[in-house]
Amino acid sequence: MPTYNRFEDLPVWQTAADLYDRVDDFIDRAPPRMRASFRDQLERATFSVSNNIAEGFERGTTNELLAFLYIARGSAGEVRSMLRVGSRRPYLSDFKSEISDLIGVAESCSRQLRGWADSLQNSDIAGQRHLNEKSRSDYQKRKSREAGAAEFNQALAKHLPQDHPMHPKNRPGGTR
Repeated sequence: MPTYNRFEDLPVWQTAADLYDRVDDFIDRAPPRMRASFRDQLERATFSVSNNIAEGFERGTTNELLAFLYIARGSAGEVRSMLRVGSRRPYLSDFKSEISDLIGVAESCSRQLRGWADSLQNSDIAGQRHLNEKSRSDYQKRKSREAGAAEFNQALAKHLPQDHPMHPKNRPGGTR
């Protein structure tokens, strides 16, 4: 998995920025009948997706990042809701295809954010603010040892009968 040092390099931030660009173009072309308050809220919700990704990334702890990713995901949901409701208006009937494409981009943001959040929830890293070079190195070494032990146990399990005392199932802490 790649490591990103800048939020601008994150694929999900790039998708969110693209969503903003496309929604902004849509707002510019939309008929004047679309209320200013609707335009304003749609623009704010769309901009909130990329901004919350950026703010969470810059915060420095996994818990803060997760909180902002969920806010960004909520904003992507708001964008989808607004676009779906807007698409029901007769004066936007000529924009149905474009609205559908925008909804697809917002859904892509939501999926990416969900995947990232799920992976962070399963991580035992507390975040950059909590890491120094030694703790990063210790974490990598521990993960490497755990992966090696798992591979060893799998290989051992393939070659030993299940009733053998050295079979992983029969050792303390083994799979039962």
